[in-house]
Amino acid sequence: MESPLFDWHSQVGAKLADFGGWQMPIEYPKAIGTLSAGGVMAEHAAVREAVGIFDVSHLGKIEVSGIGALMFLNRIFTNDLDRIGHGSAQYNLLCDSSGGVIDDLIIYRYSDEKFLLVPNAANCAAVFAVLESANDLGLTIANAHHNFGVLAVQGPQSDQLLGLLGISVDLDYMAFTEVTIPGHEILGRVVVCRTGYTGEYGYELLPTWDATLPLWKLLVDAVEKSAGRICGLGSRDTLRTEMGYPLHGHELSLEITPLQANAGWAVALAKSSFHGQEALLAEKSNGVPRILRGLLALDRGIPRGGMSVLDASGAVVGLVTSGTFSPTLKTGIGLALINPGIAMGSELTIDVRGRASSVKVVKPPFVESHVR
Repeated sequence: MESPLFDWHSQVGAKLADFGGWQMPIEYPKAIGTLSAGGVMAEHAAVREAVGIFDVSHLGKIEVSGIGALMFLNRIFTNDLDRIGHGSAQYNLLCDSSGGVIDDLIIYRYSDEKFLLVPNAANCAAVFAVLESANDLGLTIANAHHNFGVLAVQGPQSDQLLGLLGISVDLDYMAFTEVTIPGHEILGRVVVCRTGYTGEYGYELLPTWDATLPLWKLLVDAVEKSAGRICGLGSRDTLRTEMGYPLHGHELSLEITPLQANAGWAVALAKSSFHGQEALLAEKSNGVPRILRGLLALDRGIPRGGMSVLDASGAVVGLVTSGTFSPTLKTGIGLALINPGIAMGSELTIDVRGRASSVKVVKPPFVESHVR
């Protein structure tokens, strides 16, 4: 499948790869307009220091509406939607009966009777299937994957960039509103959310599918007038890893529960019910068998997903779930599921193609968060 910007990405020479069945840009190696050559390192730095724009239109979109929608979603997802008001969004998880994670997603609450869910691209169909099968209230549940694009504007200069388009909003973190762009009213209403996946101050814009390309071109023109960059999903991954944000299929999965992934803050165990509650209550009582920690390289080794984590005796005590070279810290970092008895600050080793590389157990994020 292709985002509404697929042809644009191809024309400017973006490196494309499969993301949940969607051909999406990894990086932009060629110069674009007045912008010099990019690449993951340059794109990452732009987000941390200035501003970057991303196409993340592969993300799913599911609309749920009708009387009882709030109650319905609250008895399915782990977090408590009663904690947020209208015009706010919430990080949430959908679990199976064993407590494994079918998907993690953002839920936007328009009202008690209208919600927009944004799941991961690869899991959208699975989330939709669960909602449909549980729908005993006659709610309208629509797969709106091709109704909206998703464009992310991330970095400390995000407000300035949007200002070049005439967009001025005053939103708390995880809040959203709808705007029209002055001089471009033909694009219709655009949802503007104070959300993102980089750890930096920023926004996500949800135009209609057909308005995504013209809005993207406006953002490209604006970023060329700033110190920012057009960014691919390669830098999005290094940015989220520096923050310790989980990625489904790595830190969360049907075999990895929210409690093991340190996402217990998004699990309202005291709610009357939600999918997977019984299993998660049992795991909370018994203690998790493994816990997600950060690994900071102490030498030139770079943690990579699938590498074994060993203690001083050479015994395997964990597994790296994600790892990369941190463009900000200029060293290797990783996330790993390890024995919960291992203390913060402990020195362990990872097996880098048969060579022992030293790492220290730390608590993410690896760099300071600026989302607020």
